[in-house]
Amino acid sequence: MVAASLREPLPVPDRLISLAAGIMPEATPSQLIECAAASEFDFGGMWAERETWTSATTRAIRRQARDAGVQLLDLEVAWIMPGPPDPWLTELVDIAAELGARNLLCVSSDPDMAAATAKFQAMVDRAQGTGVRVNLEFGIFTEVKTIHMASTILEAIEGEAKALLIDTLHWARSGGTAEDLAAIPHEWLSYCQPCDAPADGPDLMNFDAIIDDAINRRMPLGKGGLPLAAMVDTLPGHLPLAVEERSAALRETFPDLAERAREVARTSRAWLDRQS
Repeated sequence: MVAASLREPLPVPDRLISLAAGIMPEATPSQLIECAAASEFDFGGMWAERETWTSATTRAIRRQARDAGVQLLDLEVAWIMPGPPDPWLTELVDIAAELGARNLLCVSSDPDMAAATAKFQAMVDRAQGTGVRVNLEFGIFTEVKTIHMASTILEAIEGEAKALLIDTLHWARSGGTAEDLAAIPHEWLSYCQPCDAPADGPDLMNFDAIIDDAINRRMPLGKGGLPLAAMVDTLPGHLPLAVEERSAALRETFPDLAERAREVARTSRAWLDRQS
């Protein structure tokens, strides 16, 4: 692994890539660190489950990441739900800060936009001064379905810790354009999640098909029909890329987690090299 020290300024000329946790949903937190260290990624990603994550987990993963030279790009996932504020959301901000992660990924299933905005603001407030940015991800599987809806929320949020996360698949499936990306203030962007996929998406009225598309049918960069080059060319050159190749075919072909990580790093760097 090409290690990046804790929150150093990112070099601009070369795209840095991260192992997104979703590539290996069966991995333990410790295995995510091991795979990031064993592959040619610049960063690693982490996933925290409320039911199994403890303060001891935080200490162990922070120590393991430090010893392995793995810098965490992001922690997933803070999921805003309907109802009263959930303390787990702000706890995730604290966990991200303790792990030294640069970003916390957030999605919302709360149809009350005012309530969702308030919950997101609480996370941003908690993140102020920690070095963590809270990234709102939009997608048709959530209640924040488009880049325009996400932008409306970001405009209402105060604090430099707010951010907007662009996932190539969700951007394309929600009808996003390169012009939409170009209109996003650069200060809102901390990293992005590229992948490829078939050009034709699922039936937008079939929720199960939408989820299957997102977790099983993504493809290596450059192997599908999404406008990846337009996305990469439009977004700032310094943004790290958390490669989100969630794919049943990838999992079946590379059941060994370390081999899977190395394959995604290899295909991603090969595509990026062809774009330069």
